[in-house]
Amino acid sequence: MWPPRSVLKDILNSNFHCVAIGSRCTTDQNKLEWRLSFSLAEQKLVYIMNHTQFLCYGLLKIFLSEVLNNNVQEPLLCSYFMKTTMFWLIQAGHLTWSPHKLMECFWVCFAYIIHCVYHGDFPNFFIQQNNMFLKKVVGAARESLLEQLTRYYRLGVSCVLQSPTLRSILEPVLSTPPSLMPLDTVHIYDIGCQCCINDILKTELLDISSHTFCNLMECFSFLKSLDNLLHLPKSQCQSLTLQCCTAEVCARIPFIISNNASNIPHKCVYHSHRNLCNILKLSSRIGTISHSLYLAMYYYRTGRYKDALHITNLTKERLSRTYIKRHGIKDEEGSREVKNSPSLSREMNISWITGIKLYFGFHYIEELIFEDGKKNSRELGTCISPFVLVDMLSVLSNYRLGNKSQYLRSLSDLHILILCDNERSIQDKYLSWYILGVCQQVVGDLHTALESYEGELILEPHYIIKKTIEKRIEYIHQQQSIFILLWYTCSLSYTCDPKKM
Repeated sequence: MWPPRSVLKDILNSNFHCVAIGSRCTTDQNKLEWRLSFSLAEQKLVYIMNHTQFLCYGLLKIFLSEVLNNNVQEPLLCSYFMKTTMFWLIQAGHLTWSPHKLMECFWVCFAYIIHCVYHGDFPNFFIQQNNMFLKKVVGAARESLLEQLTRYYRLGVSCVLQSPTLRSILEPVLSTPPSLMPLDTVHIYDIGCQCCINDILKTELLDISSHTFCNLMECFSFLKSLDNLLHLPKSQCQSLTLQCCTAEVCARIPFIISNNASNIPHKCVYHSHRNLCNILKLSSRIGTISHSLYLAMYYYRTGRYKDALHITNLTKERLSRTYIKRHGIKDEEGSREVKNSPSLSREMNISWITGIKLYFGFHYIEELIFEDGKKNSRELGTCISPFVLVDMLSVLSNYRLGNKSQYLRSLSDLHILILCDNERSIQDKYLSWYILGVCQQVVGDLHTALESYEGELILEPHYIIKKTIEKRIEYIHQQQSIFILLWYTCSLSYTCDPKKM
């Protein structure tokens, strides 16, 4: 309990002050307002802070003065807000206020301030009904302040180095791994478990790594930047970010090269394919479970159907037995494997799944070419569930190999997955019906494929995907018309042949 009962009793028995300062909400009819001041109580609360709490308070004040309010004529945030933030978070009791967690405590305080600015509500510690942001942190000023705070938040805990004073004190300390901000920081959103924290971490990492690369120059420039960062001191979270970005870039390079390749001598084709496969193997080795499907797609594209089927089966096995964080699904074996994993890097490789990103204008496999996709367009494409893509590649590979029973079984698995999943593996059905229709069309079930395409159109897909579906529907109608015409011609010739009568 904070403050302790003895201090609380002392505060209640103490007096407060009335000062001749009016509220910002004061109208012309009510100018004789006085403010209640609890400066004595605040003094007592500051005196009972431990050493770490007092240091954190000092960090906040210096950061406010030298960074947030630097060159600001009319600052919105003041030192009193920093003190109030400390009071609220100490009373909440979520943090361990010890010296080795100083930067973690500072980061949570900073996040709390952003939270209050975002909601436009900063309650006074003594009178909670008093919103200290009222008539002050509002409108365009609040939006500008929120943008400024968010910009520093994206820098991470290293944003404190923007302060000359703090930089001179903290830079030598921050360069050592033990003092970097721990991963299990408890934020103000009342996160209840490590799983939720890792889900948030995963979402942020995937957002960082989701940049669109349209040509090799951008990819190689990005990899060069990553290589330069490898030599700098990093926290575990920062290392994981670099790994995630590297896996994402390596998954795109082979398809960009293949799309732009032309007039390659035949003797160079083998070496080119081998090198591109090695890049995709690296991506699957350091990335999430889903990254191995890029390798399977490349094998299928180059006609190596057995290899594509082998990778697909291995991925499907991993998806079926692994602790999948994205949807909170657990099994005992996967949970133990993740819990005992030595690092976040290993944990990402064995338990994270991501959607397969397909960009318009890039050729992945023949069955997933979208109409009117401009080459090298920076417009983001679409995302496919790995569970759906696994079954699709299984259907297509078995069909190309002539394994009829296997591709029919995989087609049935895909249909059942889409119909009965209840959002366990597929968060939404977007593109799932289209992919089912493609598989049905490839194996020759045109009538059912037509129904699947029409089901996808009901979901109102992107206009490029919609145009692709409409062309496929038009093609199926043409095939059905040709089939009816041939059947009619054959039946007519059979009837008119006197030898058949």
